Amino acid sequence: MRALPRIVMACAVLLAPLFASGQMLIRWPAGSVLSEPQLAMLGGADNFFGIEKIDDETFARIDGVSYGRGCTTPRKDLRLLHILHRNFAGQTQVGEIICNKAAADDLLAIFRELYDAGYPIEKVYLVDEYGGDDNRSMSDNNTSCFNFRSKPGMTQLSQHALGLAVDINPLYNPYVKGSRVEPASAARYADRSRSCKYYIRQGDICHRAFTRRGWRWGGSWHSSQDYQHFEKNK
Repeated sequence: MRALPRIVMACAVLLAPLFASGQMLIRWPAGSVLSEPQLAMLGGADNFFGIEKIDDETFARIDGVSYGRGCTTPRKDLRLLHILHRNFAGQTQVGEIICNKAAADDLLAIFRELYDAGYPIEKVYLVDEYGGDDNRSMSDNNTSCFNFRSKPGMTQLSQHALGLAVDINPLYNPYVKGSRVEPASAARYADRSRSCKYYIRQGDICHRAFTRRGWRWGGSWHSSQDYQHFEKNK
């Protein structure tokens, strides 16, 4: 969670009329927290939701990390999403996520719907902030999408490798197969009979936001359950 530097806010005051006109997508670092007055001064939430192609600066951040050696998903097929979400303290927080262009419109609408509903998502950083290590990202309860990797315990590519899968609040919604739980630090959350406001459950607002747009939920799988996971085909 990052407080906005005073100099940033001073610049924002000067640019407020432009932001309020809806002429500019605001690109602040993931983790930045906005107060309601700050958000209003900057023209509201609309200015923080947007889709961009992967420019050279963004590609430099992911090249060799989530966009690993031998990545078969073309850079031109990926998009960077700028979003807002409600963190666990109920504050408005900036997030960013990379996904497939075929999923970009869906995900922008889904995250906006969840934000407007006050649905809690602790953090949304690129998995590259964790060195592309999915276990580190999950253990830190980071919500993410694109990462060129295989499915857990398999050589087959995950839908994450295509940017067509999202993991939401993964520490509280782990992958479970028998006695195996990922991340391992989430073992106590494998018991879905527990009461936990961060659990994704069938029919809740998060589940509905994805599934009514044609996404499949890993929590309804049979041989394993991936409670954090939503995926779609192109």
